[in-house]
Amino acid sequence: MQGGGDVGEYRIDVDPAELAELHDRLERTRWPDTLPDTGWADGADLSFVKQMCEDWRHHDWAATQDRLNELPHHLVDLGDAQVHCIHQRGVGPDPLPLVLTHGWPSSFVEMLDVIGPLTDPEAHGGDGADAFHVVVPSLPGYGFSPAPTEPGTDAGVIADLWVKLMAHFGYDRFGSQGGDWGSAVTTALGARHPDRLVGIHLNMLAPPIDPATLTAEQRRWWDDLADYRDQEWGYVHLQRTKPHTPAFALTDSPAGLAAWILEKWWRWSDCEGPDGRRDLWRRFTPEQVFTNLTVYWVTRSIGPSLRLYRETFGAGSLISQPPRITVPTGVALFNEPNRPPRELVEPWYDLRRYTTIDEGGHFPAMENPAALVEEVRAFFRPLREGASTVRA
Repeated sequence: MQGGGDVGEYRIDVDPAELAELHDRLERTRWPDTLPDTGWADGADLSFVKQMCEDWRHHDWAATQDRLNELPHHLVDLGDAQVHCIHQRGVGPDPLPLVLTHGWPSSFVEMLDVIGPLTDPEAHGGDGADAFHVVVPSLPGYGFSPAPTEPGTDAGVIADLWVKLMAHFGYDRFGSQGGDWGSAVTTALGARHPDRLVGIHLNMLAPPIDPATLTAEQRRWWDDLADYRDQEWGYVHLQRTKPHTPAFALTDSPAGLAAWILEKWWRWSDCEGPDGRRDLWRRFTPEQVFTNLTVYWVTRSIGPSLRLYRETFGAGSLISQPPRITVPTGVALFNEPNRPPRELVEPWYDLRRYTTIDEGGHFPAMENPAALVEEVRAFFRPLREGASTVRA
């Protein structure tokens, strides 16, 4: 098999027996004992997870699969790895290549709602001059990208793979966008391959911060973030130190997988209503939730997805310790605690645009796709002129 070539245009085709086994496991779930009236305080809410698993059992995957296969999927051999991706060509006078990288615990499904508006702006009420050629890869080991077979695939290595992937499609220079792991990979692209990047756009970042230098207002934000991490980051410590242990349970139990993933979607999303109650359906559709869960289940993605924490954090995370990024950078921070003030971001990036958006949380491509699309368009608009990006 030659490096840098298509293994083939890819069609998602899940074995019906795999789905039948999933439904059987969901029906036979052994539910844990939990204390009454704890809700989400101690983790995933039992009654919520029970209802979700019942609904998941009746989800029409065949219809979902048909819709997914309307997009142009590829499985590309990059020599060091095979990568699944969607490659949608733009419609406009001079589309700019753009790679969109998802995070955890999501998949390529996270980006589905922004592909159309970014590739064909006129069809979605925009200007064709803002069109992009969009590539949405699945991180190694996530979804339909095969898992690494040796240690070492961290965010920097993935960034190197994305350069090869974009070159495979004829894109010598391109833009990059992401949050969560997508932010880490996009930051690594800016650090390791500045000559290949037209610009980078982030909806999450964590620049190095010296608490001793903070103003009183900045210190309040920092202390609030520290409290949040103390309450909500137990998963990080587990996944960066012992990722294989939870992988046994989550790979074998679809109910456990749903609880592990959806507790993060519930907690990290901007799903709180005016009455103070959090409701997942304020930000996500059942189709998004059950498609993502099914992709994780049928591909056994959860284990490799946990391991990425060990690989990247163990190597010195580019999330928390980036070099200064010289590539033009845009930042759009949505409604979540990790929203560093502009003046703490500027020393570490060539910051051209910084926006805070109060609607939408950790998953803006799903929670508020229109706002994310507009931010990406606005950031890259002045960078397009003279950007030689596509080989003839």
